Amino acid sequence: MADAEPYKTWQCRTCGYLYDEEAGDPGEGLAPGTRWSDLPDDWLCPMCGTPKSDFDMVEI
Repeated sequence: MADAEPYKTWQCRTCGYLYDEEAGDPGEGLAPGTRWSDLPDDWLCPMCGTPKSDFDMVEI
């Protein structure tokens, strides 16, 4: 059985908000373990409203 893909972190280019797949964002209704690809395409940064397309994957 293959190992699960490691969790990734995504950063908003506008405000620097970090979305960590492992932690999710329970305050925004995103359970821990919610993958970036599972967020809806119309999801917006909860801090500044920037669209999902303007986030970059980062290594922390």
